[in-house]
Amino acid sequence: MSGGVDSSVAALLLKRQGADIVGAYMKNWINEDNVVGHCPWMQDIDDARAVCDRLGIEFRVVNLMQEYRDRVVAYLLDGYARGLTPNPDIMCNREIKFGVFRAWAKDHGFSAVATGHYARRVAVVGVADPGPGSSSPATTYDLLEGADKNKDQSYFLALLSESQLADARFPIGDLAKPELRRLAREAGLPTADKKDSQGICFIGEVKMADFLEAYVPDAPGPIVRAGDGRELGEHRGLHFYTLGQRRGIRIPSNTDHEAYVVVGKRAADRALLVAFDHPDAPGLFQREVRVHSLSWIGDPVTAARALEGRVRYRDPRVPLDFTPEGDGTALVTFRDPQRGLASGQILAFYDGERLLGGGVYA
Repeated sequence: MSGGVDSSVAALLLKRQGADIVGAYMKNWINEDNVVGHCPWMQDIDDARAVCDRLGIEFRVVNLMQEYRDRVVAYLLDGYARGLTPNPDIMCNREIKFGVFRAWAKDHGFSAVATGHYARRVAVVGVADPGPGSSSPATTYDLLEGADKNKDQSYFLALLSESQLADARFPIGDLAKPELRRLAREAGLPTADKKDSQGICFIGEVKMADFLEAYVPDAPGPIVRAGDGRELGEHRGLHFYTLGQRRGIRIPSNTDHEAYVVVGKRAADRALLVAFDHPDAPGLFQREVRVHSLSWIGDPVTAARALEGRVRYRDPRVPLDFTPEGDGTALVTFRDPQRGLASGQILAFYDGERLLGGGVYA
């Protein structure tokens, strides 16, 4: 329980279903380094405890600060330092919520971990028991998009494994957000009207730029116009920018009021490559990309086939052709060129509403 309304209603629904539940807050970060930004962990704990008191269930605080630093913060900072654009929310789900926290829950006698994700877990009909000694679960599950397409969070679960999904529960996956808030108000939950968090996963209202400024040293370099190589200015560090970014470049537009956009990073001289935001801007749109570190929820896709992909959160699913290349990599060809695909980000693969897995842009 994060102290927000989504996980609060997840607990409410499980309680009404008669499940034997305990509310747990994962303490991952307390802003001890005084990073600029609001990290309201104490208020979140108070809110989560108040919800549990209202529901009449036990509440616990689980300290995972070291594990979070080792598995999420280190991944985040290392990625940005190498010029990549990591996704800490996806990594938090795989490594923390359904990784070390899931292991903690099972060690303490719990059978599953429920969260406030807008996603749906459904049993696959007709799957036979694999028999003794098998590492596969007797029943397998599909992971579907949330019923509320405006809130669907299946993208953030793209790197989960089949065994992690088997132990996961998503009680609010069939709800629309307005209905969820109505249930919270009717139940008298103190988080019913609490604003949704927009910060880094389980850190709070901390802006990524502020976080990077505190932990990644500045490494200035030139801002270079792609195509003609003209230097337009200087940046503080490539880690502050990502492909497709328009705001914050701090170079003026031209006389036609055309804005510059980031189209690449050149590691050799730490150059930030920019161009005017046109469909033909060099490097801005890509039809083909390679992905690595492929992860599948069920059976892996081992032969070339047509799929759909979500290139980033909140983007619609788009058609693509998937061609495995072995060793956890694949060539992805989009039917229509896609804008601003940054190395290190996650491409989620779908078959209709069903999430199949994901991979990392090379």
